[in-house]
Amino acid sequence: METWQESFKVLADRLCRSGVNVDAVKAALKTQWIETPSWGYADSGTRFKVFKQAGAARTTYEKLADAAQVHKYTGIAPSVALHIPWDKVDDYADLNAYAQSLGLTLGAINPNLFQDSEYKLGSLCNPDPNIRRMAVDHMLECIDIAKTVGSEVISLWLADGTSSPGQDNIRDRMHRLVDTLTEVYAAMPAPMRLLIEYKFFEPAFYHTDLGDWGMAMLVAQKLGERAQVLVDLGHHPLGTNIEQIVALLIDEGRLGGFHFNNKKYADDDLTVGSINPYELFLIYNELVAGDMDPAVNMNVAYMIDESINIKPKVASMIQSVVNVQEAYARALLVDRARLKEAQLSGDVVTAEETLLDAYRTDVRPLLAAVRVEMGLAPNPLAAYQASGYYEKVCAERQAANGGGEGGYLGA
Repeated sequence: METWQESFKVLADRLCRSGVNVDAVKAALKTQWIETPSWGYADSGTRFKVFKQAGAARTTYEKLADAAQVHKYTGIAPSVALHIPWDKVDDYADLNAYAQSLGLTLGAINPNLFQDSEYKLGSLCNPDPNIRRMAVDHMLECIDIAKTVGSEVISLWLADGTSSPGQDNIRDRMHRLVDTLTEVYAAMPAPMRLLIEYKFFEPAFYHTDLGDWGMAMLVAQKLGERAQVLVDLGHHPLGTNIEQIVALLIDEGRLGGFHFNNKKYADDDLTVGSINPYELFLIYNELVAGDMDPAVNMNVAYMIDESINIKPKVASMIQSVVNVQEAYARALLVDRARLKEAQLSGDVVTAEETLLDAYRTDVRPLLAAVRVEMGLAPNPLAAYQASGYYEKVCAERQAANGGGEGGYLGA
């Protein structure tokens, strides 16, 4: 069987002959940064049940320990997003110090505006000003936490909406949203950014206050330059052209971040790239094109948001990170000059084949070479599975394997 070294030599020779600067591609891959979510390491489930899993993290500190394993074997996942109050602790400075001791930083702070009973009719859009005040105060708390841990991102998913026609005035709700977020935005010191996520349905089933990227961008434009849109790959109707949304947000300077996952039907929060890897590649094709455009200022937070119910948490997260790496690597191999020439001449077949040539390339030997140059094992998942970490934490956590600060039900 051919070794990865032999496969890489063959691939590198072929890429060099086609004009690809392999060293530049490797350099780009070494600087890739994927943030993993704390909630991806805890027990999770569906709307119907939270499933207990052997080895799942029970505390925020255990979540960070698990995240450190993902970074240890992939080399590109050095930050962890927190969800408040799921990750609420008494001393955030101590939590930050612990993260640093593991070689991690604390990333996006995610306010929780969907689990309190008071939010039955919404949070920031609620008709009751006292409940809106409660929601704003929680966001201000999250800003203070971000300041303490050195985070520059507040990531907002708003569950607000209505489930019955006539339940509330849709325009009034948007006015409340802009008013409340204006106060929040004013409390955010530069360069802290507010990333506004959207979702077309669930938990509201008639209308969602931030139902698509256009609504999110409209609110961001009303707030200021440090308000941008966050794209969650699971938050679109089936068949949506997400790469088009990405391209337009790049062009408007409003693409702020991603929640990478995958879906089959709705907001499934599956392992990244597990259902539609070609879509992931096409999204990265737009991202690489934006990076290469000197007229575009790209400041994108690349984050994973998955809720894996039956797969071991760390192993699944490594799968997701690796799948994102592969999509990025393939996008870096697109022959941009050939693609542009085909596009301008109306050569549709050649344009599509140019993308397919890159997509069909087996980039695993390239990534193995990159990892070895970074001092890592060539196969992250195999190295992790051979380490014994999973068996160790299963034994340590078996006696009290609860859901930590709360089991994740998907958002």
